[in-house]
Amino acid sequence: MINIRNTKGCVKMGKLKNESDKVVGKTKEGLGEASGDKMKLKGKLQNASGKAKEKLEDAKDKVAEKANEFLDKHEKNNKEDN
Repeated sequence: MINIRNTKGCVKMGKLKNESDKVVGKTKEGLGEASGDKMKLKGKLQNASGKAKEKLEDAKDKVAEKANEFLDKHEKNNKEDN
């Protein structure tokens, strides 16, 4: 049986990386704006990447939560049957 609950630490690290991408992206975007070069585009892309990864992590959290609820219910029903 897969224990979904063990993924919490990985999820937190993923969220930290996503926030880092967003901050670095915004920083590059600002530097690019000031210097007028392609750094701005790179910054926008990295920021967008961080946001997309963040949404993916949120969806992953919701799936894990539903899976845990299902497993808890299933385990409870098995205990009651025995």
